[in-house]
Amino acid sequence: MCGIVAGVSGRDIVPVLVQGLQRLEYRGYDSCGVAIHDGSLRRARSTARVAELVQQVQQEAIASGTGIAHTRWATHGAPAVHNAHPHFSHGPAAAQGAAGRVALVHNGIIENHDELRAALQAKGYVFESQTDTEVIAHLIDSLYDGDVFAALQGAVAQLHGAYALAVFHKDEPHRVVGARAGSPLVLGVGDGGKEHFLASDAMALAGVTDQIVYLEEGDLVDLQLGRYWVADGQGRSFDAAQRPVRTVHAHSGAAELGPYRHYMQKEIFEQPRAIGDTLEGVEGITPELFGDGAYGVFKQIDRVLILACGTSYYSGCAAKYWLEAIARIPCDVEVASEYRYRTSVPSPRTLVVTISQSGETADTLAALRHAQGLGMTHTLTICNVATSAMVRECELAYITRAGVEIGVASTKAFTTQLAGLFLLTLALAQVRGQISEEQEAAHLKAMRHLPVALQAVLALEPQVISWAEDFARMDNALFLGRGLHYPIALEGALKLKEISYIHAEAYPAGELKHGPLALVTSAMPVVTVAPNDTLLEKLKSNMQEVRARGGVLYVLADADTRISSSEGIHVIRMPEHYGALSPILHVVPLQLLAYHTALAKGTDVDKPRNLAKSVTVE
Repeated sequence: MCGIVAGVSGRDIVPVLVQGLQRLEYRGYDSCGVAIHDGSLRRARSTARVAELVQQVQQEAIASGTGIAHTRWATHGAPAVHNAHPHFSHGPAAAQGAAGRVALVHNGIIENHDELRAALQAKGYVFESQTDTEVIAHLIDSLYDGDVFAALQGAVAQLHGAYALAVFHKDEPHRVVGARAGSPLVLGVGDGGKEHFLASDAMALAGVTDQIVYLEEGDLVDLQLGRYWVADGQGRSFDAAQRPVRTVHAHSGAAELGPYRHYMQKEIFEQPRAIGDTLEGVEGITPELFGDGAYGVFKQIDRVLILACGTSYYSGCAAKYWLEAIARIPCDVEVASEYRYRTSVPSPRTLVVTISQSGETADTLAALRHAQGLGMTHTLTICNVATSAMVRECELAYITRAGVEIGVASTKAFTTQLAGLFLLTLALAQVRGQISEEQEAAHLKAMRHLPVALQAVLALEPQVISWAEDFARMDNALFLGRGLHYPIALEGALKLKEISYIHAEAYPAGELKHGPLALVTSAMPVVTVAPNDTLLEKLKSNMQEVRARGGVLYVLADADTRISSSEGIHVIRMPEHYGALSPILHVVPLQLLAYHTALAKGTDVDKPRNLAKSVTVE
């Protein structure tokens, strides 16, 4: 979601800061800004793109060796310049608009900001924004007594909520301090230790340094020229063994568009490669694919709990069908943002599986910690970022190799998650004695064929474009699927909503007569996922219910389903039936449908309104 870049150096680091913001643009934002120390505090802020901020910085000759920068996704207060970060604190005696003393950027949400705001206003502090962030700047100013690190330490002790912070003070040049709790923050060691940086993602520092320290929950950090210091909330410092410097090869050039119009289009077409990379090195099914000690963990568990949000949640819903049908193990799937707020019945014999593209999804991390707090210590993550908090905090992991995903609407991350979850299903089935060697070999053969099968599905794009021309004229759409393909219908509806702004809903096809059928008219296109499986005849009956009410069907059908195009029925034939792995193929035309519909409507495909790529606040 929001992005932070900050640093201290003997050179002008403003170009590093704004380049870092550009690398984080894919996360989504609605304002941006940079602040520097050049004897006093100066800043530039914009509600346009980072490119406009760069022009502003150049025009105003903003340059310094000490600075902080930020991209903001609005939570408290509208997207407006006065709400954009960085925020300044002017002190209680200063007139509004006077030169600042504390400069601060913040990712996260402060839950007790109202109480803190009232206390600070009583001390004479004037607020210029509606943000919870400005509260922190004033709080640090109120606690400052010559040491900005001590003031930050005192401030975070009063904060309730999630935060990643980068702060500097007018009276202490060449010093930036930071803190994190519930929101990611990394430290970058540059130029042989002569300069230091903070960022919400190591990708922001690509090309500047590959020496990264991953700050842990509750850490505070002090950056100065030639040195840095990491401590906990009580001021106890950590040695190099506890917070090691890791060499991280961030993706500095992986975000090139190449011949594609949008990142989403590029990422849809990268799926054959992404699946191939995700399965690279998988010679056979073994629990150790998920980490050392996985066999012992898999032997101890008797159920699975999947925690995820958004698209990742839908991959978990598909995995439930696999886990129960193939591995014969009970599986629950929970929306992570809801799970920790209800009373559940924990079992220590549960394998808690988290799914996240970034590995920093705030709700999923909080749900994971809640499950661990309930005594469920067997944890595994399916994640695309090997260095993420999710991977570090889980006992076991399978790293998908989707590569950097820039488009907000997830595509290749989703299909690689499904591939990782299918491998988990086979590994659990093997340990539980629920699969024969012949069945295992057949599934592996099918998985290895996926890249070729996906290429054939991508070749259907011209037919999908003709559908998109119809959908671009609609305001609503209905998606239907049965069994294993109901989660794929959900994902298809989500994609259409996210980037084309067409209202779309998904239902199990058998639920039509229980309510949604009332919505069906000629103006309500109905997308139907129709693989040739055991539920096909039931699905055909559901399709007839739609036609009888004048509804128009758009059907993704396997070649041997004997469903043909006719009046009110548009059919795209999938190249082949793919059995249990069919969801990985059927979702691709739905991704293309959303993309080309959005293209026809002229929306911002890669940066849809109100949405962010990495949701690092609750």
